[in-house]
Amino acid sequence: MLSTRKPRRTPEGEAFAKLAFAVLRLSGYLTAAGDALTKPLGQSSARWQVLAAASHGALSVAQVARVLGMSRQGVQRVADLLVESGLAEYQPNPLHKRAKLLNLLPKGQEILAEIRLRQAVWVDEIGKRFSAEDLVAVEGLLNQAIDALSEHDTP
Repeated sequence: MLSTRKPRRTPEGEAFAKLAFAVLRLSGYLTAAGDALTKPLGQSSARWQVLAAASHGALSVAQVARVLGMSRQGVQRVADLLVESGLAEYQPNPLHKRAKLLNLLPKGQEILAEIRLRQAVWVDEIGKRFSAEDLVAVEGLLNQAIDALSEHDTP
């Protein structure tokens, strides 16, 4: 039988649990907004993320997955769709025979540029509700949490 007792947490643990829940809620809203921004261009938030990661230079699917904090299989599925739609291509990887590199094609670069223009309008509208200093501080805290989680074994 499962316990219905509320676990005891330290104040820091309780605060981190609340932060984690807020980040999960935020992630849902960001994904929905990203899907809305990219849908008129025939894209999705997932495609946008992979396009953006690949725009920094040819990376393997595993490298893109690590950058995005996603599963390799999920990124592989999206990368294959980008290749099928002519937005990206696979290139040979001189460091690894089987792990090809994902490279954006000009059409993919154009789509990504249009998404970034649309996103700039949206983030400016939302961003004006906060101070830049507060947003920078929260980003720093979230990056610290990401680092802590990447170093910690999953329960």
